[in-house]
Amino acid sequence: MTRIIVAGIATIAFSGFTIAQQPGVRRTELQRFDLSAPGREVIQSRIDFDPGTSFGKHSHPGEEIIYVLEGILEYEIEGKPPVTLKAGEVLFVPAGVVHAARNVGTTRGSELATYVVQKGKPLLVMTK
Repeated sequence: MTRIIVAGIATIAFSGFTIAQQPGVRRTELQRFDLSAPGREVIQSRIDFDPGTSFGKHSHPGEEIIYVLEGILEYEIEGKPPVTLKAGEVLFVPAGVVHAARNVGTTRGSELATYVVQKGKPLLVMTK
């Protein structure tokens, strides 16, 4: 199986959902709402990375808009050179595009991820 669906393995956290994931990375769902566009929803999550940790290659069934809250994070987006962002910088990941993130700093790195996705599909699909 080349893909593992992670979104179905969820546990309740203090302020929302946390998707099971790699050690040193915590994904906390902050809010989820239906949009006026039929079949679409918006999800906002905070993702925290311990120093030196990464979240492997994955994709989403819609667009992801990333805002780096703290630290220094490096993103690899399929077909593009890696990009390193610090607090206050943003990144757009198109629907279905495979990407990965890594904390290249010496302190915690955090991002606010906003997803505009197809309702009812797994939020996150891991890729080999």
